[in-house]
Amino acid sequence: MRDPEKMLSQQGGWSPEFLSPANIESVQTEYEVLHLMRQCANHFGFGHFLVARFPADDRQRFSERLLVSNWPADLVRKYDALNLFHVSRLALDTGMTKLPVQGDSALLAPADWESAQAGEAIALAESYGLSVSTALLMHSTACDPYLMVFSGTRGLLARPELKELHFAALQLFECLEKTFVGLAANREKLSSREVECLRWAAAGKSSDEIAIILGISVYTVSSYFKSATRKLQAVNRMQAIAIALRLRLI
Repeated sequence: MRDPEKMLSQQGGWSPEFLSPANIESVQTEYEVLHLMRQCANHFGFGHFLVARFPADDRQRFSERLLVSNWPADLVRKYDALNLFHVSRLALDTGMTKLPVQGDSALLAPADWESAQAGEAIALAESYGLSVSTALLMHSTACDPYLMVFSGTRGLLARPELKELHFAALQLFECLEKTFVGLAANREKLSSREVECLRWAAAGKSSDEIAIILGISVYTVSSYFKSATRKLQAVNRMQAIAIALRLRLI
């Protein structure tokens, strides 16, 4: 059987060491994908990266959509508070093409320049070194859309580099999707009540509101969240919701 890496080299293709077949085949966890993405970002001169579920609406917060990211927690919190991800140029522009989208810090701002929050988003991006971003729309084998974004202070990528990054992103996303299968296989089955609580929380309802909707006590709602978080091997409610969404449980 021919070596894919050798074939790429012979054909004038591109396959850096960190994306060797051996490295890709050995990936089993999100942490290992995170490590590969960090190497990829460094290779292209980017300081930040993320993979998130594509924001089709405002029902889930930016932080709940994040799968893999090296954004500082404070940056995530501040961008989350602006509630702009679903109306940002980052989402709208990539949603209209299969090609990579490049731009300056305004990519994180709303497409509507008259929005009062546009300036806030741009200033936030600049203050954390996200002055240039390259975004790519990815699709899982189940056709669910995701965004992969690399950001930093370097200039825009030239066409050859952009092609290389696009190819690397496809390999990285395939590695990430492999971890989805592993996650699903290792999770305990959620009860119907646990699923209901997570679904309502994902829709933005508080524990008090969920208790009223389901006709149970707030204490019971909290118990369902705790058990669901444990079964999904999450660290908190927010991560449990993100994992449940990724596994298509809610």
